[in-house]
Amino acid sequence: MPEFDLVQKIAIWALPVLFAITLHEVAHGWAALKLGDPTAKMLGRLSLNPIKHIDPMGTVVVPLVMLLLPGGFLFGWAKPVPVSYANLRNPKRDSALVAAAGPLANLAMALLWALFIKLVPLIPGLTPGPMMGLTLMGQAGIVINVVLMVLNLLPLPPLDGGRVLMGLVPNNVGAQLARIEPYGFIILVGLLVTGVLGTILSPAVFGIMQAIAHVMAWF
Repeated sequence: MPEFDLVQKIAIWALPVLFAITLHEVAHGWAALKLGDPTAKMLGRLSLNPIKHIDPMGTVVVPLVMLLLPGGFLFGWAKPVPVSYANLRNPKRDSALVAAAGPLANLAMALLWALFIKLVPLIPGLTPGPMMGLTLMGQAGIVINVVLMVLNLLPLPPLDGGRVLMGLVPNNVGAQLARIEPYGFIILVGLLVTGVLGTILSPAVFGIMQAIAHVMAWF
């Protein structure tokens, strides 16, 4: 994307980031509800209102700081949707399905933003300036959703990929993985600041974005 000042970057990225993070968490709660746990619904966390999901640090501060960094690796998070795993009909299997729902929601949103880009030129009376702004917003929507999907699928507790892995492996292996969870965020930050995280994620991120572009070329 072209270089913009901070206000322009916020205008382009704010809605895609809010939607990506909010719907990711709502997807977890919705999957849990379908699998027997109404906790998120009872606490009002199935709402699409971003205010109910905003984490001041993960939804506001971290994305803003990363937008200020040249070539920054943009990501963020919302308040986790509470899930009572004991309420799930099959806790081991269903916990993995609940975890997978978030990244799948991000994939769906990336595809919808790609479709949005296709539809922007069809809006009647749209001048070149707003058309470019909406197109860049759509591109931001694809990027943030693909990044969040790939990041969350890393097999590192407490990321979704770690929870999916714990639901697939034998209980004794899952117990060993669970011991990593208190240190998962520290490990993630360490990978980020050393640049290793970007190296790990970049091939998958660019590969998925290319695949989305190929799919959209059919329309």
